Amino acid sequence: MTQAPVRRRAGRRQHDREIVALALPAFGALVAEPLFLLTDTAIVGHLGTAQLAGLGIASALLMTAVSVFVFLAYATTAAVARRVGAGDLQAAIRQGMDGIWLALLLGAAVVAVALPTAPHLVDLFGASDAATPYAITYLRISALGIPAMLVVLAATGVLRGLQDTRTPLYVAIAGFAANGALNAGLVYGAGMGIAGSAWGTVIAQCGMAAAYLAVVLRGARKHGASLRPDAAGIRASAQAGVPLLVRTLSLRAILMIATAVAARLGDADIAAHQIILSLWNLLAFALDAIAIAGQAIIGRYLGAGDAQGARDACRRMVEWGIAVGVVLGVLVVATRPAFLPLFTSDPGVKDVALPALIIVALSQPISGIVFVLDGVLMGAGDGPYLAWAMLLTLAVFTPVALLVPVLGGGLTALWATMALMMTVRMVTLWVRARSGRWIVTGATR
Repeated sequence: MTQAPVRRRAGRRQHDREIVALALPAFGALVAEPLFLLTDTAIVGHLGTAQLAGLGIASALLMTAVSVFVFLAYATTAAVARRVGAGDLQAAIRQGMDGIWLALLLGAAVVAVALPTAPHLVDLFGASDAATPYAITYLRISALGIPAMLVVLAATGVLRGLQDTRTPLYVAIAGFAANGALNAGLVYGAGMGIAGSAWGTVIAQCGMAAAYLAVVLRGARKHGASLRPDAAGIRASAQAGVPLLVRTLSLRAILMIATAVAARLGDADIAAHQIILSLWNLLAFALDAIAIAGQAIIGRYLGAGDAQGARDACRRMVEWGIAVGVVLGVLVVATRPAFLPLFTSDPGVKDVALPALIIVALSQPISGIVFVLDGVLMGAGDGPYLAWAMLLTLAVFTPVALLVPVLGGGLTALWATMALMMTVRMVTLWVRARSGRWIVTGATR
């Protein structure tokens, strides 16, 4: 009678150690990534308003393009982790190389489209005559770094699948430091202006990609994995990524609809919405770190044929997600009077934002469950279900959000709709997790 509780406690402690070991470095790497843009903004901002406006437009286009391909990290993590669980490190690295080759092909395609269409893409944002040339310059130069950025995504997935989140943290820190130094040197030291900022970022991104490739190539030599492109493997990586691409595009559509609705509510509402959305994204980093740990751990258990281990890990990670969500919610409530003045001194914006922040705080435990189960199902390679679940969420969210300006309630009602969106996601993911249909063991799904 006493042995079972002891074993359960020992199992929980093992899961806790694994989650912390993977999630903490992953969180550091996630936080380091937005610092690239902050560094560019701080340096370019001193060149002038037109240059900063141009940077804002170009960076929005670049971040959208790259975020669409985040499946390169997610799908690669799951596939590599399964091979690791099965004890076949050679095949794991070979699988990772397929993802990296796919990243290079997609990156080349994006560059081929972005360079000639840069002026048209900038025009879509309605840039002023003063900002347009700076936006085009930054976009065209920075686009050259997209292949490196996509390689970083895929290689990060390889290392996560290998249960290594520390190396991505170290590379992200080094990349951030190099980006800051290069930007300052080229913008001011070399007098290159906004072009210097773009080139500094491209060089830093290429350096990060080279660092990742060095680690992967060393592993390939050690385990005898082939580095040559394999058409079948690349095609399989692309097929695994399609459902995750649908999921990502659906989520992006939800965020764009929310911003469009906020813009219709008035200037104070859209200003407050952007502040809250920035906070929401920051909170997501903490929860996404647990999800990343989930992708790596679940994939490994399933690859090893340990279905019960996968179930136990899933249960424990959900508990972590709820606990972290509660802590984040309390922090939001406690710090909101001090948080808002960092972004605005307008009393109207503060009045609109304060009640909406309460909605954000109350929904954090729900978000914790969503992020964790999202990571679990990604780790299981359950992409098709994730795609359909997100499309259903988009179908529920869209009409409700569009009714907010008609029925009233302002920004608080809009963020209540965002909470509804997260609740729908939670229900769809919870139903799938409870069904056990995601549990497919073996080196491949």
